[in-house]
Amino acid sequence: MGQKVVITISTIILLFTGILLGYVLSQLVRGNLALNLVTFLGTFSLIVIFATLYYVLFWEFRRQQKPSARGRIQSPSEYSSVNNGEEIAPNTQLKNRLINLLSGDSEGANRLIEQAKRTYPDMPENWYWERVIADIERDRR
Repeated sequence: MGQKVVITISTIILLFTGILLGYVLSQLVRGNLALNLVTFLGTFSLIVIFATLYYVLFWEFRRQQKPSARGRIQSPSEYSSVNNGEEIAPNTQLKNRLINLLSGDSEGANRLIEQAKRTYPDMPENWYWERVIADIERDRR
C-alpha cells in the first residue's frame, strides 16, 4: 500500500512539475519572461526535480517487476525433471551468500535449509539454498 501512495504522489508531482516547466520554458522562448538569475535558477530547479522524480518513479517500477526467468527460482514441479535422485553438495557461493544475508549466522542458515527440505522434499541441494536466499530477499523488501 505504501509504495502505491508514493508512486501516485510522485506521479502527480511529476505531472505538475512537467506542466510548470513547459510553461516557463515556453514563456522564455516567446520572450514574455526575461532570462535572469532567478528565472535561470527556477528553471534549473524544475529540471532537477523533474529528472529526479522521473528516475525514482521508473526505478520503482523496475523494482516492482517480476524477476526474469533467468533469476527466478524454479518451482518443485519444474525442478523434478532435473533431479534424478542424486545429491550434489551446495554451491559455496550460495552458502556464503545466505550466511552473509544472516549476518554470519551459519547455524541459522542450516536451520532454514532443513526447514526448506521438510517443506519441499526431494529437491537438489542447491535449490534449497536458492529458495531460502530468495525468500529472505523477498521478505526484506
